Amino acid sequence: MSTEPGTSPAPAPTPGQPHSPAHGSRIHGCLLGGALGDSLGYAVEFDSISAIRARFGPAGLQDFSALDAGSPFSDDTQMTLYTADGLLEALEWANDGVAADINACLWLAYLRWLGTQGVAVPASAPFQPPRWIDAQDVLKSRRSPGNACLSGLATGEMGTVKRPVNPDSKGCGSVMRSAPFGLIPHLEAETVYKLSADAASLTHGHPAARQSAGVFSLLIHALSSGHGLREAAEAALGQLLGGVLRKGENPDPDVVARLEAALRLAGDALGGGDVLSPEDLVGELGEGWVAEEALAVALYAVLATAPGTGTETGTADAVRAGADPAQAHFRAAIAVAVNHSGDSDSTASIAGNILGAFYGERCLPADWLAALQAPEVIRGMASKLATVTGA
Repeated sequence: MSTEPGTSPAPAPTPGQPHSPAHGSRIHGCLLGGALGDSLGYAVEFDSISAIRARFGPAGLQDFSALDAGSPFSDDTQMTLYTADGLLEALEWANDGVAADINACLWLAYLRWLGTQGVAVPASAPFQPPRWIDAQDVLKSRRSPGNACLSGLATGEMGTVKRPVNPDSKGCGSVMRSAPFGLIPHLEAETVYKLSADAASLTHGHPAARQSAGVFSLLIHALSSGHGLREAAEAALGQLLGGVLRKGENPDPDVVARLEAALRLAGDALGGGDVLSPEDLVGELGEGWVAEEALAVALYAVLATAPGTGTETGTADAVRAGADPAQAHFRAAIAVAVNHSGDSDSTASIAGNILGAFYGERCLPADWLAALQAPEVIRGMASKLATVTGA
């Protein structure tokens, strides 16, 4: 997969970063971290914060140990892995010297996912032989898939930016599956954005859906290239405002407003304020059912709990007790992303993707990994993606 001529790269990484995980570790961390957040959040996805507190106590759901029967991952992780497989197929073709239509590879991958959900793949859709991922039984469970993802694929039409399916949909299903676009190294920012936005258009036609997906992929790309968390977030938003959009397209005002609010509110928390309560979180940023809200909630959860200032109580207390700062940050951020009245699995999945791409596997708590459903499947896909990208 080649970069496009005439595009501009993301800003250079900040020198002197305190850690520099190998790219393969970032890939594993991103996919596994997203699955952990997804799994914990899925246990309370449709619960209000009052119901969550009634079930788990005033602090809400903090750990897998509170779930006697565990919690499987949802369609968020399923579709993320199918995104990775679509990219994997395109990269395999490229490494064999054959040009492939990348978005067609992704569409066919998503159609194979559609078949795992008990929905008949349209007869008009091209046939594709099964791949490794299709033999993984754990991915064939139906875990509350998004309506737009199902209906958009069930049309049998390959949606595009200019000919969208679900033209009014900006559900978070476009974002929660898009981390893998940021994990492909040596791409220019515009290429990362285009790949992600085009794939979002396969199921979600609203500009906010594809722009949120593109910004999320740019964020993951900057993190996997060595940028700091806030630096990467500001750079991704700056790229949306300053050049990655198609000619004639303007930044969606809701996307810009939510992301700017997340950055501002997280700065307030690290400047000495408290982390927002679950009620204030959804009041400021939304419940996460639509794309820009899901990304903003996850971004806030990650940035507001970052270690280093001593103001983020949960993280600081854990570090003082001897916990690894990266794992303490992961636990604290996922707790914020899970405990609210909204789309808890998607917001926590996105937060887990972000932290895994930043820290690598180091941030993933061992006891959480032990509770994760089918980690070998997620590691299998991560290993395949790492191998084909040379990580």
